[in-house]
Amino acid sequence: MSAQNPLCRRARYRRVETGDTFYLIARDLGTTVEEVTRLNPGIDPENLQVGSLICLPLEAGIPVGKVPPCDSGLYWVIAPGDTIFTIAGSLGIPLHTLLVLNPSLDPENLLPGDSICLPPMPGA
Repeated sequence: MSAQNPLCRRARYRRVETGDTFYLIARDLGTTVEEVTRLNPGIDPENLQVGSLICLPLEAGIPVGKVPPCDSGLYWVIAPGDTIFTIAGSLGIPLHTLLVLNPSLDPENLLPGDSICLPPMPGA
């Protein structure tokens, strides 16, 4: 999982969706393909696997007011189709933990591009 990537110790994550490319992701976040590639050295940008996790630059594409305070420095960027249940399951995090870390989160109204706080990951 990307959370074990040492370049992602203080970062955000996103699940690869159908049609994603590093170019489109970088463009949407206002960063570069080079930066997304650098943060994901084990991922072939020509063969992205739908459902896999990629690391995103922490500072890129963060709208003011859309990122909660987060002691771990780890965030998940909401992608279309994400639910609080699929995020928790993908990372092996109890649902309750995500809700406690994100008290203002409305699990029924996740907005693509918003970020949620994650707990520290083992090995990070």
